[in-house]
Amino acid sequence: MESQSARKTSVPGAQAVARAATLLRLVTAAADGASLQSLARQADLSRSTAHRLLTALRAEGLVDQEEGTALWMPGPELYLMGTVAAARYDVTELARDIVRSLAVKTEESAFLSVRRADETVCLLREEGSFPIRSFVLSEGVRFPLGVASAGLAILAFLPDHDVDAYLERHPELAESWGRAHGERPLRTRLAETKARGYAVNPGLIVEGSWGMGAAVFDRDGRAEWALSLTGVEFRFGPERLPHLGRILLAHAHQLSSRLASARR
Repeated sequence: MESQSARKTSVPGAQAVARAATLLRLVTAAADGASLQSLARQADLSRSTAHRLLTALRAEGLVDQEEGTALWMPGPELYLMGTVAAARYDVTELARDIVRSLAVKTEESAFLSVRRADETVCLLREEGSFPIRSFVLSEGVRFPLGVASAGLAILAFLPDHDVDAYLERHPELAESWGRAHGERPLRTRLAETKARGYAVNPGLIVEGSWGMGAAVFDRDGRAEWALSLTGVEFRFGPERLPHLGRILLAHAHQLSSRLASARR
C-alpha cells in the first residue's frame, strides 16, 4: 500500500498544500497567536517560506496578522468554512451533555477529542468541581496519537496494521515527547489500554498531571473520538482509578450509541 508521505509527493502541488495546511493547524492551535519564528520552527520551514505561505493564506482570508504584535491568527474565512463543515462533522452538540455529565460525576475536567489523521484535536472541555485543575488540554489543542490519553485510547483500538504503520511513520515520538513514548513502552501502554478498556496517562506530558481516556466508536466500530479526564495526580490513585474508569467507559459507550443512531 502506498504510504501517506509517498502520496503527498506524487501529487503535483501537494507539498505546498501540505505545508500550508500545517501552518493553518499551527495557527489555529495557538490560542493567543503565533509568531513567524515559532510557526517556521514548528513546521520545519525556513522563515522566508513560512512568510510566503502565510502571506498567501492571509490574502485568501484564512489567516490574519495582528497589528502591533505581528502575531498570526485564524482568519475570517476559517470561521465561514467551519460553519458550513459543522453541519456534517460537528458532533459537539450531540456530545455536550455527555461531556458535562462526565465532569459532574467525576468532579474532574472532561473532554471530547476527535481523530484527525495522526493527531487528536480537542473539541470540548467541561470543568469539574474539584478546585485544583490541570490545563494541559483545551479546545483546539492537538496531540499525536498515543501521547495524550485520548490519542492513546484511540490508537489502542485501531487495527494492528494501522498501529504498525503509525509507529513506522513517527519514529520521532520518543525524541519529541520523551523516552516513555518510544515504540516498546508505547506498545506496552497500548496493550494495557486494550485489556483495561481505557487509557491512563500517568503524568507523561506534564509531571503531576494525569489523564484517562476512552475511545468512542462510529457505527462501523472505528475509534474516531475519545472522552477523557485530566486532573492532579493524587486524584487518580489506585483506589479511585477503577471507579473513574467505569464512569468514563459508561459515558463513552453512551456517546458511541448516540453517534451511531444519529448518523444512520
